[in-house]
Amino acid sequence: PGGVTAMESFLEEFFPGVLRRMAAARRDQYCVYDSHVLTAFTSSLYLAGLVASLAAGRVTRAVGRQAVMLAGGAFFFAGAAVNAAAVNIAMLIVGRMLLGFGIGFTNQVCLVFMTADLYLEPPLNF
Repeated sequence: PGGVTAMESFLEEFFPGVLRRMAAARRDQYCVYDSHVLTAFTSSLYLAGLVASLAAGRVTRAVGRQAVMLAGGAFFFAGAAVNAAAVNIAMLIVGRMLLGFGIGFTNQVCLVFMTADLYLEPPLNF
């Protein structure tokens, strides 16, 4: 594990059972992260990103690339705000899902947005 899921302060606040198993582990931390809730917390971002990236193409055709990039940024900002204000696991998972939607939309559209202008406008020669 890495990042925030390995921080003691985070585990103490939201996953105290995992932290107790870490303290009781004798040799390594291999199985102490066996928590369905911790797995749901971690996976929620990736699943939401997958769903958003699958829907991003149709949404982009309907509202345009710039609007989808702005929506992705708004989702990411909202997810960061929810996670910063989280007081329980449900808020953490909702925040991670909003982050996933933001990542899914912007990852799908960003490259198209950047490369489309290369083909529409003449190159700049300095």
